[in-house]
Amino acid sequence: MNIDGVRTGIVLDHIQAGKGWEIYNLLGLDKVDCTVAIIQRVQSEKYGKKDIIKIDGDVDIDLDILGYFDTKITVNMIKDRELVKKVHLRLPEKLTGVLECRNPRCITSVEQEIVHQFWLADPEKKKYRCVYCDSVYKEKR
Repeated sequence: MNIDGVRTGIVLDHIQAGKGWEIYNLLGLDKVDCTVAIIQRVQSEKYGKKDIIKIDGDVDIDLDILGYFDTKITVNMIKDRELVKKVHLRLPEKLTGVLECRNPRCITSVEQEIVHQFWLADPEKKKYRCVYCDSVYKEKR
C-alpha cells in the first residue's frame, strides 16, 4: 500500500497499534480542513506493529494531549516535503482542559465555567492532581 508523502504538515509516528482512531478523535482531526490519513497496524522493527497519522495541512495539535496519551509517539513536522523538526513527547507538567476532576467537592463540580487543571505529581506512576482540590485523577474503569 502506498500513501503519498506530506507536503506541509505533521506525521504522528509510533502510535500504539490500534490507537490511531482514538488519537484522531482526541485531537479533533475530523474538524480540520485538510487531508488526514490513518495507517493502521504497519509493520515496525522497533514496536512490532504501529499506527501512523499523516496530516497534510497547516494544523496546530496539542502536544500535551499527545504526551499524556503516549510518550512513545513521535511528532514529525514537515515543510515542503522536508522534515524540519522531530519532537519526542514527554508527560506534560500541567494539563488544562484535558482531564476532569471527579471529586464532587471540587470547585469545578459547582462552577461549570472553571477549566479543569491538573499538575504532574508523580511522573513514574503518571499521577496527576487537581490544581483546585489536590485530588488524584483516576481513570474511569
